[in-house]
Amino acid sequence: MRAVEYSRPGDPGVLTLVDRPDPEPGPGEVLVRVRRSGVNPTDWKSRRSGPADDQGRIDPPQVPGQDGAGEIVAVGEGVNPTRVGHRVWIWEAAWQRKDGTAQELCRVPVAQAVGLPEDVSFDAGAALGIPFLTAHRCLTVTEGGPDELGPGALAGRTVLVSGGAGAVGNAAIQLARWSDATVISTVSSPAKAQLAVAAGADHVINYRDQDAAAEIRKLAPRGVDTVVEVAAAVNADLDVAVIAPHATVAVYADDGTPLTVPVRPLMTPNARWQFVLVYTAPAAAKARAVSAVSVALAEGAIRVGEAAGLPLHHFPLDQAAAAHQAVEDGIVGKVLIDLD
Repeated sequence: MRAVEYSRPGDPGVLTLVDRPDPEPGPGEVLVRVRRSGVNPTDWKSRRSGPADDQGRIDPPQVPGQDGAGEIVAVGEGVNPTRVGHRVWIWEAAWQRKDGTAQELCRVPVAQAVGLPEDVSFDAGAALGIPFLTAHRCLTVTEGGPDELGPGALAGRTVLVSGGAGAVGNAAIQLARWSDATVISTVSSPAKAQLAVAAGADHVINYRDQDAAAEIRKLAPRGVDTVVEVAAAVNADLDVAVIAPHATVAVYADDGTPLTVPVRPLMTPNARWQFVLVYTAPAAAKARAVSAVSVALAEGAIRVGEAAGLPLHHFPLDQAAAAHQAVEDGIVGKVLIDLD
């Protein structure tokens, strides 16, 4: 089978297209014929950072790709054989494992291959994983809020999504609207504003042209209950200015800039700053997220593509380096690697 791997950390040039023996699923695993592999920022960050041995090597080589979609073609011991042939979406394939989704056949634990409805594309399935599980975690860490999303779960609450044109921002908007929140999103351009509106945001504010804090307070005089934050260091003052009592700022990204927050203004509302990395989130929280995303998908509440605010960018497997470079360069939308 064809696969992309890297045997040392570095820029996208370390990615190599190779032929590998077809893998066999182990106990509790399924083997998926991957049709689409999703590329996330953590993929290129992991590729650049290793881990490597004293000689700078990664042995065995790492196949990148946490997310994907395809069909189960074989099952390991202890897995119901009727799952063969099922369409699935994959999450966290490469977390603490060497088998990511950037290969034609991928082994994953059975719980990480989730049923994909027949009317949902492989494009959509490969776009779920890390972005939607991250968004679910961000939206369910607020005091007094729900543990799991669904219709009515966020009714009466206001959510601020920073960077609504990004993959996690798009996922947060879609899941929050499905759960009946009022959604405000901040963006940096008219084009990104259109994407946030397409995703379902009720209100969109271009922070380059408007006083974001003043506009948010007009829309939510009591303040916002949850902030889904992509740029905590830059937006800390804004977040403090617009939070409601007992609000949470859920931070899911890091650009390396130190974060400074004023203590007293956060004490008064009993505010919470919650840092989110889906890979190390509690197992129960991830299980609830997978369940909620599956329900939303079945109900038609999750969409992808330009009309859903998430442009798709396709690359063949032999151009995986270009796919990684596009994500590293901050392309707007979702990057997918095609394997069929």
